[in-house]
Amino acid sequence: MELRFLEKEYWYGGYVTEGVRQPYGAESDVVLDLTQNSTPNQAMPLFVSTHGRWLWQDRGFPVQFKKGVIDCPDDVEIGKAGDSLRTAYSGAMKKHFPFHPCHLAPQMFQTPVYNTWIELTFYQTQQAVLNYAENIVRNGLPAGVLIIDDGWSDYYGKWSFSRESFSAPEQMLRQLHEWGFFVMVWVCPFITPDTLVYRELKEQNLLVKNGCGEVHIAHWWNGWSAVLDLSKAAARSWLDKQMDELRKLGVDGFKFDAGDSTYYPVDGEISPDGHSGFWAAYGERFHFNEFRVTTKAGGWSLMQRLCDKDHSWGETGLAALIPDALIQNLTGHPFCSPDMIGGGEYRNFLSQTSLDPELFLRHTEVACLMPVMQFSAAPWRVLSSPYFDRIKNLVQIRNKYWEEINRAIQLCRETGEPILRPLEYEFPNQGWAQVMDEFMLGDALLVAPILVKNTNVRQVAIPKGCWGWKDAIIESTGMILEITTEQGDLIVLRKL
Repeated sequence: MELRFLEKEYWYGGYVTEGVRQPYGAESDVVLDLTQNSTPNQAMPLFVSTHGRWLWQDRGFPVQFKKGVIDCPDDVEIGKAGDSLRTAYSGAMKKHFPFHPCHLAPQMFQTPVYNTWIELTFYQTQQAVLNYAENIVRNGLPAGVLIIDDGWSDYYGKWSFSRESFSAPEQMLRQLHEWGFFVMVWVCPFITPDTLVYRELKEQNLLVKNGCGEVHIAHWWNGWSAVLDLSKAAARSWLDKQMDELRKLGVDGFKFDAGDSTYYPVDGEISPDGHSGFWAAYGERFHFNEFRVTTKAGGWSLMQRLCDKDHSWGETGLAALIPDALIQNLTGHPFCSPDMIGGGEYRNFLSQTSLDPELFLRHTEVACLMPVMQFSAAPWRVLSSPYFDRIKNLVQIRNKYWEEINRAIQLCRETGEPILRPLEYEFPNQGWAQVMDEFMLGDALLVAPILVKNTNVRQVAIPKGCWGWKDAIIESTGMILEITTEQGDLIVLRKL
């Protein structure tokens, strides 16, 4: 089927990792295959346009945006609601992915999230976790949600604290709670082969199998593993028992990593995207949860992080954060985190000399007014005192705007409206469809972080209307204005 672009029409959606290359316009020449999620981030079989149209299919589909023509299978639905990006999103959302009741804990948003990954990588120990948490509050940052990342258990599938590394986990969790932290631990659907757990699950037929009926062994970033088959109630019950024991111990929730479609067999009884969906559905029950990759989970009660970004200024790092987050929101994943501040790729932090303090600061500025602000690399360790003071100031700025953040989150819970919105969503047909480096927080705040090195100045697209900027009032006719601000401050305009 061929569908022609309307005049000045732009399209958004599909893969979140493609946000930095969106929207797609009449001059685009892009081929995408959503038949199976091939990315390490969220995917939805959805595209929405600035002219009130949408494309949808219950399963993924191939699509080409080619010089003013969209080419896709004949059974893809072409929907229409109104004449704007907002009405397209609302129409598609209400018909195809109405929001589930949101049970996410408010602490996921109200206070920073801290993750032990960059500081401890695979060497998680009780003392190291306690030191990390103690240093957070000792250095003047507020306690929040603490995620103990990969390495706290003996092997994958044995979800209990390693007694070698954690001699008294219950005592540790009690101490963390006394300091004001809520604690999550990292889990995945993988099962380490050549272990007792693997043998038990294999005998119970609870592992994913390939088309030949053999246990599927996935090659993932940490090696080779079997995969728990969460399509089976018995497998979910088996995992429930381990999660319940951890919660009795004092764990508040879980970071559900992996679940990528690429780690499931293509010739099994259930599709890779289907298995990925079972992993996400399992985690939705927990009030404290985090996911990095899902397929067709728009509208679900999940905190969804952008995939690991490089410690860089370019399209694999800082430049991707805002556009990717906007596509998250336009595809039904609004409870989002723009990766760990500074980037979640731990190899970038192995050498202190490779760190760019200005980049770390700018990433913090981007995250400051997004739904979830997540640290991992310890800013008091990797930054000089002046830079760290600016980081702490940004945490205070977040506190200052907490009412606006919370209002946008609550509205999203009630209506499914995005928390973060491109200008085109709020101000249709004013010529802002291609602005993807600033965002609206709800309907009131325009946020325009600085994304270029060695400058405190940026061009800000300001839609028509009256705006407050510090002590000034800007009456915009729909203009681009050069604004200067200091490092550690943030360009935030309030719609009056």
